[in-house]
Amino acid sequence: MKALVLNCSLKSTPEQSNTEALASVLVTELVSNGVETEAVRLADLNIPPGISTDLGDGDDWPSVHEKLLESEILIFASPTWLGHPSSIAQLAMERMDAMISETADNGLPVAYNRVAGVVVTGNEDGAHHVISQVAQGLIDIGYTVPGQAWTYWNRGPGPGPSYLETDEKHEWSETTGRTAASVLLAVASALQANPISPEAYKA
Repeated sequence: MKALVLNCSLKSTPEQSNTEALASVLVTELVSNGVETEAVRLADLNIPPGISTDLGDGDDWPSVHEKLLESEILIFASPTWLGHPSSIAQLAMERMDAMISETADNGLPVAYNRVAGVVVTGNEDGAHHVISQVAQGLIDIGYTVPGQAWTYWNRGPGPGPSYLETDEKHEWSETTGRTAASVLLAVASALQANPISPEAYKA
C-alpha cells in the first residue's frame, strides 16, 4: 500500500516546514505498518492555476496527479493563514477538481476507494475550519475521509511561536496524528478488501 503527503507549505525546500514536521508523525506511523510513503512539497514545483490535470509545457502537476493515482492513502497537509488553508492548498484542490470527471477502467471516479486525511499547523486558531474546508473538498473529489483522520497543532489565540519553535501541546497533536494514521490504514485496507463497486456508484 502507498501513501502520499501533499505538503502545501508556502516555504520551498530547504526552508524548515512546520507542516512537514507534524505530517511526519503520520508518515512514521504508516511506515512502521509497512506502508510505502512519499512526500511532495508543492512549493518546489511549477503548478499553474487551473482545473485541468495537464496545462501543457512547464506544468509539474501531471507528475503529482500520477502519484495521487498510485496511492491508496492521501495526507493533505496545510498551514493556516488568515484562518484559511494556504493559497497552495487551494491551488492543489482546484487542480484535483479534474479528478471528479476522470474515471478508472471500471467506470468509477479515480478517487473512489482511496482514503484521505488532513494535517494542519498554525500558531493561531482556525485549524478546525481548515480541516473542514479541505475534508469537504476531498469528499467532493471522491475520497473517503474517515472519522478522526486528521490532526492539527496551534498555539492558541493570538500570535506566537510555531510548531517547531515550542514543545507546547505536541503530545496531543502527535498522539492524534498517530491515531489518524491508524484510522487511514484501517479504512484503506477495508476498501481494498471490499471496494465500492461500479454498481453501487451507478445506483
